[in-house]
Amino acid sequence: MSRLSSSDHLGLGDKLRHLNWGFVALVIAIGLMGVALLYSAGGKSWEPWAGAQLSRFAIGLCVMMIIALIDVRLWLHIAYWLYGAMLILLVVVEVKGHIGMGAQRWINLGFFVLQPSELMKIALVLALGKYFHGLSPEDIGHPIKLVAPILMVLAPVGLVLLQPNLGTAMLLVLASGAMFFVGGVRWWKFVIVIALACAIMPIAWHHLHDYQKARLSTFINPGSDPLGAGYNILQSKIALGSGGLFGKGFGHGTQSQLQFLPEKHTDFIFVVLAEELGMAGALFLLLLYFLLLAYGFMIAVTCRNQFGRLVAFGLTVSFFLYVFVNVGMVTGTIPVVGIPLPLVSYGGTAMLTLLIGCGLLLGISVHRDVRISRTGISD
Repeated sequence: MSRLSSSDHLGLGDKLRHLNWGFVALVIAIGLMGVALLYSAGGKSWEPWAGAQLSRFAIGLCVMMIIALIDVRLWLHIAYWLYGAMLILLVVVEVKGHIGMGAQRWINLGFFVLQPSELMKIALVLALGKYFHGLSPEDIGHPIKLVAPILMVLAPVGLVLLQPNLGTAMLLVLASGAMFFVGGVRWWKFVIVIALACAIMPIAWHHLHDYQKARLSTFINPGSDPLGAGYNILQSKIALGSGGLFGKGFGHGTQSQLQFLPEKHTDFIFVVLAEELGMAGALFLLLLYFLLLAYGFMIAVTCRNQFGRLVAFGLTVSFFLYVFVNVGMVTGTIPVVGIPLPLVSYGGTAMLTLLIGCGLLLGISVHRDVRISRTGISD
């Protein structure tokens, strides 16, 4: 039997019928809401952000739909290759990456600025999904079997921390931890890891960059440096509070339109929404995210093969972390770490990564009834 062809093979028509069109509609709704907010943030103009975002979103949607139609078994067989390629790109970033805003995180391709750490979020989920898919319940109980996946996580996390990019490193660790748990790792092992992490925090503090220490300090007391490290979060809270229940009206946010709010098109785009459309607008977007996440978890639960189940869960958790960290960051609930609001914040690689993830979720949903043995061959 061929590794990629079996009685489970679906034709193009079958795949299109099995696509989760509700999920697709939610992705489009959130993406267009992001374009509208960028249009407003740009002074009700398509330049400099909304037009480019719409073009990237349209291209990303096409990529998402193509990926949704690809047999999920292909991703299983190339998972380690994709992970290796992303790891090499992270090394390239360290050697000759593009420097911006004090960090070295990008590779300038001329026509596109690539951020490999974003794509690593997808590659790591696929690689861990493949690894745990190949283990039996007895294997997972042996600590020696956890050495390889732990190294698979630590390698990219270490390279991302060198950029430095604490926010992305944190998301890689948390999403991977969720996959370890779903993969069958016992809870007491997580307790040990968390205890060790707490024990080394004082040491880790001394290795943080000055701006990272400043972010943590201003999180505790934003008013300690209102014109410096605390400026962003103070302006964010002013804008959030001034929006009230229904906002000041589309395109009429004072903090955003009068340039008081920094990074309004990227990390703080949620604040633009809350100021202009109020709590009602903010809750509407959060409802769309909730529905998208519910679809993601439903896809994971209904998938009949372990690889698809693990990948769907890992991608959904990663998407949740994007939303949770960004909203928590701009509301002052957690320190500012520079995580974009998914499908809404202006960006290239982050947008593409999220749509690739959505395409994988759709593909897993289409192929949810395909059974795959631990060797990667359909049952």
